[in-house]
Amino acid sequence: MATALFAVVFIAIPTDLIDTPLFSREIPPTVWSWPVLSLSAVLAGLVTATYVAHPDGATSSRAAGRAGMAGWLVTFFAVGCPVCNKLVLLALGTTGAMQFFEPVQPYLAAASIVLLIWALYARMTREYSCRLPARADAAAEVPVLVH
Repeated sequence: MATALFAVVFIAIPTDLIDTPLFSREIPPTVWSWPVLSLSAVLAGLVTATYVAHPDGATSSRAAGRAGMAGWLVTFFAVGCPVCNKLVLLALGTTGAMQFFEPVQPYLAAASIVLLIWALYARMTREYSCRLPARADAAAEVPVLVH
């Protein structure tokens, strides 16, 4: 839960979804910005939880971790202001940001959610629980049936 809360604050403040005097937004947020951010934050929290509850002896997948981080980063671009993002402005300019980047943002939002879901799925299905040593007297025990 702490990671999900951190993700919301870490993304919402610079994208000005949470209004602060530090950042401003030229274009108002879309109606899907908060739902996408909330869902992404919950998924990021769940992916992080798979790292915290990592059993001894279990193998992990680096690709799943990278997908989780990529999903988190893509969420930032998906919910952010298209003309407030310095990287987008440098690459496309103001007109390009409005013409090319703004229409792509819903697809970025979907991609971020898909990446985070895939990362969670990969972490949960490829996680092997730790092996328990076999008991030496397990073969000698005979179950007793009670009627």
